[in-house]
Parts: sequence; C-alpha cells; structure tokens
Amino acid sequence: MSIKNMIAERAAQELDEHSVINLGIGIPTLVANYLDKEKYYLHTENGLLGVTSISEEDIDPNIVNAGKQPVGEATGASYFHSADSFAMIRGGHVDVAILGVLQVDETGRVANWAIPGKDIIGVGGAMDLLVGAKKVIITTNHTAKDGSPKFLKECTYPVTSTRKIDMIITELAVFERKDDKFELIELMGDATLEEIAEKTEADYVVSDALNRSVKS
Repeated sequence: MSIKNMIAERAAQELDEHSVINLGIGIPTLVANYLDKEKYYLHTENGLLGVTSISEEDIDPNIVNAGKQPVGEATGASYFHSADSFAMIRGGHVDVAILGVLQVDETGRVANWAIPGKDIIGVGGAMDLLVGAKKVIITTNHTAKDGSPKFLKECTYPVTSTRKIDMIITELAVFERKDDKFELIELMGDATLEEIAEKTEADYVVSDALNRSVKS
C-alpha cells in the first residue's frame, strides 16, 4: 500500500457512520475509497452531498469535486448551488473536514493555501472549513519534499485560519490535540519514537499508553 493510501485508510477509521464529511484536495480524496458509500455523506463545496469515490470503476466523468477530479454519485445524492454549499459549511453542518497542509504548527494552526513567491492552487474552501467544520483532521506527509519538517513550532507560510485543528495523521504518526497540546497517540508502519522526534520540530507529548506499549 502506498504512503498516501495508508494515511487515507487510517483517517477513515476516525469517521462516525452517517456523518457529513468534506474531503480536501490530495490525500483526503482517497479517504472515500475506504468508506461504505451507504453509511457516510461526503460533501464537496462546489455543490454535491453524496460523493462516493475517485476510483476508476465508480466515477462519472461528468461529475467533479472541488479539486476538479471526476467522482462517483451515491444513491440519493443532492445537488445545490455552491453558495448553499458554503452556507452548510459556515452554518456548522459539516461534521468533519479532512484537509491537506503545507505546514501545521504546535498551536494547531495550519498553512495550506500559499507559498510566498510561488503560484499554487490557492485557498479554495479551506478557510471556511477550518472555521465551520465541527472537527478537522489533517492528512499529510510528515516532511516536505526537501526533508524538512511540516509539523513546526510556528508556521512560516501564511496561516489559513486561527482555528486549531483536532488531529494530524502522517505516514509516521497520529497526533491528537488534547488540553491545547498535541499528543502522539499512535505510530504508523515501522516508525519509531526516535524517528518521529528527529523529523518533527513542534513540541508534543507521547501518550502513556504508547510509551508503555513501545517499552514492552
């Protein structure tokens, strides 16, 4: 299994049945492939509630998500204007948003819309989702392409929102924000505590349960 799919599969385990979920661009879109389309309601900000997946056998080339990827349509899906879709987000009717990031800092703020001096896709609906979604999960590679940490003491790129995210899932680790501090609650794959410490700039605590399991 690829790193991206491993992260997406782990993120799917955090979702409650019959919840409304918005999947961001990149790794988040893969989460749909690990969900029963009859038990989850996937939302896209361009105006569809009832997205299924981006797998080849399930897509309709005439239907796209917010990232312009062809997607599938669940039975009973609902279409609406993008203004109504954003009203759903801003009104608190999205239970979980799963987003990718460029950076995330130890306070829980994320940067995922701009790299100064470079032309990238832009903010999209991330600003609204960070404010309006009841829970926000970040799915990302643990480091950037140059090997530098993406989980930092403080974001160096423009932040998307002051909203603090709830969970970070990478190919190395799962962090959950508890009492305004991130706690390492799970190792992914063959990752070690030493490797995570080496590749993470942010301060975090290791859960007692994880410490005990590693030592045993």
